[in-house]
Amino acid sequence: MSIRFMEVVRNSLRVKRYSYCTEQAYCYWIKYYIRFHNLKHPRELEADHVVQFLTYLAVKRQVASATQNQALNALNFLYVHVLGKKLGDVSRFARAKPSQKIPVVFERDEIRKLLEVITPAYRLPVQLMYGAGLRLMECLRLRIKDIDFYRKAIIVRNGKGAKDRVTVLPEPLIPAIELRIREVRHYHCADQEAGFGTVWMPDALARKYPEEAASFHWQYFFCSCKRSVDPRSGREHRHHLDDSTLQRAVKRAIKQAGIAKKASCHTLRHSFATHLLDDGYDIRTVQELLGHKDLKTTQIYTHVLNRGGFAVKSPLDRI
Repeated sequence: MSIRFMEVVRNSLRVKRYSYCTEQAYCYWIKYYIRFHNLKHPRELEADHVVQFLTYLAVKRQVASATQNQALNALNFLYVHVLGKKLGDVSRFARAKPSQKIPVVFERDEIRKLLEVITPAYRLPVQLMYGAGLRLMECLRLRIKDIDFYRKAIIVRNGKGAKDRVTVLPEPLIPAIELRIREVRHYHCADQEAGFGTVWMPDALARKYPEEAASFHWQYFFCSCKRSVDPRSGREHRHHLDDSTLQRAVKRAIKQAGIAKKASCHTLRHSFATHLLDDGYDIRTVQELLGHKDLKTTQIYTHVLNRGGFAVKSPLDRI
């Protein structure tokens, strides 16, 4: 496996405008696949080799169904978009068993405890993930321009499935959001004085509109306290907060609050949906706010509320 070949893979991913996280994941699985077959070039590997690899992941590595599917998607991209040939029939591989899990949800008093103990620097992103139903990266990738005070709305750009959507802006957070915007302006002015001030922009917009990359409204709402080098362009920008840093802060706060649940940042989004349904909001409204394509995805929260089959009372209760 040559470095040159992986550069071709990365360039193909960037031409198709895959996110940096997806690029990293796909490159990992492609390199893993090549090493699994003793560094043979993928042109020498056929559908049977893919079946062997996917079966190994399920049987020996015992990966989750979603992980196995991600590996398959990476290999499909490799064959179709890099090698220029069809992957072939790979339906014979042993499939990882999909899990049927009810999402973990915080109770309202647990949300209050979490907000009390969370490090102040991370309180606002936690409040927005819960108060607006944002995914972790949707929250961190918010730009100044995505916050609409007039309509009390947050515009989520390029969410899961490359879809935009509008969700609610919690009114109690408006003063904190305005304060945060002033802090971002301070960072931006300091960067401009130091000869920087540009920010990464999607779809080559920085090249088409170079002045916009240095504009304030394109700056990340949760910008980092220090500048960093973009791994793709090599330019120094002020990027958003690191997702792993926020995840660790939330994990610490959950432990400190004494919440005995296997929870994470995504639990805040689950709690947003569940509490809206508990407050009587229509499931279609919740589906739209969450950005779910299929209503069945949203309906899983009715099981948390016992509004599914378990909402039925036993006939024995009436005897």
